[in-house]
Amino acid sequence: MNPVPAVNIETELLVIGYGNTLRRDDGVGPRVAEAVEELHLPNVRTLVCQQLSPEHADPISRADMVVFVDAAVDSPGKVQLRKLEPNDSSQLMAHAADPRTMLALARDVFGHAPQAWWLTIPAVNLDFCEELSPETQRGFEEALEKIQELCRATRVN
Repeated sequence: MNPVPAVNIETELLVIGYGNTLRRDDGVGPRVAEAVEELHLPNVRTLVCQQLSPEHADPISRADMVVFVDAAVDSPGKVQLRKLEPNDSSQLMAHAADPRTMLALARDVFGHAPQAWWLTIPAVNLDFCEELSPETQRGFEEALEKIQELCRATRVN
């Protein structure tokens, strides 16, 4: 087996917002990533998608740190920022992957799994609608603050 070549780090922080923007609160992840993009923070890159998939392993591997932002229907009613470690295996069991599998895939295929965080925002309504519920809108604002705090704490900007 050939060794994986060294990865060229391209960004200090990658924010990946994922979810379905047509299913009301499920779209909060992409909305947070879009709001981070509008802040024009130096050394911060964003990615918006409906679900995590294998092709995201490459940009993940090229970041010093990654924050995965998603809606959580099973949340205890508050925004949570949790440190992540890669799974032991990078094997995908479905079409969409969870953040730990994506970190393992970045490590196994590209040779680098960045420091990672999972930012989950409570979702209370998944009906067909593009507007966030008031509860999730509050979570959106708190999540944006948490990302900015993380940038300050790690001196990304």
